[in-house]
Amino acid sequence: MRITIFDYGAGNLHSLAKALESAPGAEVRVERDPARAAAEAEALVLPGVGAFAHAAERLAPGLDAMREAVLGRGVPTLGICLGMQLLFDESEEGDGRGLGIVPGVVTRLRAARVPQIGWNHLEGVSPDEPLFAAAPLETAYFANSYVCRPGAGAEGAVTAWATHEDDRFAAAVRRGSAVGVQFHPEKSSSAGVAFVRAWVASIAAAAAAEAGR
Repeated sequence: MRITIFDYGAGNLHSLAKALESAPGAEVRVERDPARAAAEAEALVLPGVGAFAHAAERLAPGLDAMREAVLGRGVPTLGICLGMQLLFDESEEGDGRGLGIVPGVVTRLRAARVPQIGWNHLEGVSPDEPLFAAAPLETAYFANSYVCRPGAGAEGAVTAWATHEDDRFAAAVRRGSAVGVQFHPEKSSSAGVAFVRAWVASIAAAAAAEAGR
C-alpha cells in the first residue's frame, strides 16, 4: 500500500511517517507536488503543522486534481489537524481555498487560552466510525488555534467532538473516503498510533475485497 504524504512545508514529518510505516504493508513517500500526489497516491495524508494560507497556496496548483482524486476516485485520505482543516471550504486564518470535501469553515477557537496544546477528551464518538472501534481513543493530543465548523450539507460528517473551555468543535469527521482528525494521532500515545494503523488496515482490507470481486 503506497501512502503519499503531501508536504506543503509542514516541517518535520518523521513521527507521522514512522506511525504510518508501523502498519503492515505500508510504503510511505513524501510528495511536494499536489497534482503528482493526487495522481500517484493509493492513499493520501494531509499532515498537521502550519498555517492555512500557506498550505492552501501550496495546494492550489493541484487542488482540482486532489479534489477529484478524493471525491471522484475515492482515494482514501487522512487529514490531520491543519490537514483536516484543508478538507473544509475556507479558513478565517488566511486566504485560499480548501478542498471542500466537508462543507463548512475554519474559525479561531472561542476561548481565552489559545492555542490549545495538550491532551483533551473526545466526546460523542460515533459508533459508526470503524477507526474508533478499532482504536478506542478516549483522549488525544491537540495543538491548534483554529477549529472546523461544519456547515449545511455536512450532516452526519462529524464522528467525534471535543471541548476547549466552552467551545465545542468537531474533533473528527468522515466524508466518503476522507477522514479528518483535529488531534495528532501520531502524538497520542499507543492508542493514537493504533488509530493510524487501523486506517491503513481499513484501506488494505477494502483493496483486498475489491480485488476479490
